[in-house]
Amino acid sequence: MIGEILKGMSITFKTMFQPPTTVSYPEVKKPVAERFRGRHELKRYDNGLERCIGCSLCAAACPADAIFVEAAENTDEERYSPGERYAKVYEINMLRCIFCGYCEDACPTEAVVLEKNYELASYSRESLIYTKDMLLVPHPADIQKTA
Repeated sequence: MIGEILKGMSITFKTMFQPPTTVSYPEVKKPVAERFRGRHELKRYDNGLERCIGCSLCAAACPADAIFVEAAENTDEERYSPGERYAKVYEINMLRCIFCGYCEDACPTEAVVLEKNYELASYSRESLIYTKDMLLVPHPADIQKTA
C-alpha cells in the first residue's frame, strides 16, 4: 500500500516541475494542421470578379445538404463573375456542415475554399447560416481603400 502511494507521488513530483501544456486560448492560438478544414470562403479573381459561377456543384456534392445556391444571369451592365451566370444567393448552414471538403473538391473554379478559421461559436441558430456577403472575401479595391 505504501509502495503504491510512493509510486503515485513519484509521478506527481516528476511532472510538477515540467512546463504546463495548457494554452490560454483566446490570447494564444495554436496553429492548426496543414490539412485542417475550417470556415468556408468564397474567393475572387485578381480583377475582383467572383469565382463562383452559380453552377451548384458544391450543393450537389454536399452530403449534409448544407449549401443552397440560386444562380442568376450576368449582364453587360452588371457583371459579377466572368461566366454567363453568378451565384445570386449562396448560403451555407454551418449547423449542418460536416467540414468534409466535398464542396471544395467539386467546385470547377476553386471558388469555395475551407480556410483555417475554427472560431464558429454563436448564441443563435440564425447567425450560423452564412450568406454570400459573409463568405465572400473583400473586393481588392475595398482592401486598398482601408489600408
